[in-house]
Amino acid sequence: MTEGLEAILDDPAGAVIGLDFDGTLAPIVPDPEAARIHPAGPGVLARLGDLVGSLVVVTGRPAGTAVEYGSLARVPGLVVLGHYGLERWEAGRLTAPPPHPGLDLVRAELPRLVAGLAGARIEDKGRSVAVHTRRASAPQAALDALREPVGALAAATGLAVEPGKFVLELRPPGMDKGVALGAFLEERSARSVLFAGDDLGDLAAFAAVRASGLPGVTVFSGSAELSVEADLVVDGPSGVVGLLGSIADALSARRPV
Repeated sequence: MTEGLEAILDDPAGAVIGLDFDGTLAPIVPDPEAARIHPAGPGVLARLGDLVGSLVVVTGRPAGTAVEYGSLARVPGLVVLGHYGLERWEAGRLTAPPPHPGLDLVRAELPRLVAGLAGARIEDKGRSVAVHTRRASAPQAALDALREPVGALAAATGLAVEPGKFVLELRPPGMDKGVALGAFLEERSARSVLFAGDDLGDLAAFAAVRASGLPGVTVFSGSAELSVEADLVVDGPSGVVGLLGSIADALSARRPV
């Protein structure tokens, strides 16, 4: 960990700072549409955008939604990779492939699968569809009941299932946060990397940090059972923003006057 942080501080122009959105920059809330970035987040990211080589948000959300909910449009040089890397937002421009054809059948069938589970909620993200059980009376039991039928629906439509905290998301296969982050590191000729995340989907990005061979730091801001995968554990989005602020302070202090 110390090596990775020192590499970022010693050579900020070669550093990539990668971040998940929900649970990392924004607190987890019962309604995903109500999620918003930590109040200090946009300011800290704007500072970092002027200090490091590359700043990237890698999220399962649509890229445009993350930009809106995170007030990210004015962060210098920021890239947002949405839908686990299928979408890219950069300098106000969004690029993405056509939606997967299997999503039409998912939209038709998923309401039937969740009909008997009070509190289960479907979220249509455009290029993926998720079912949340956080509001169910027994969230874990509802999630467990959905695993098999959702998996069968994914197999029938050629989609992949992305599990998370009380959520199962059906999305196009072949892309995850690790693939997205690894490609971005190569694109930017990174010389060091930090990635912060909070959920199962972020473990692929942690693995990409290790596989890159670069001096790196993985930061976890979520539940304790996954913290063993990270170099550093912080207390939710406030801890992430505090860490990023400390890095920005240290880089500013080292900048020539």
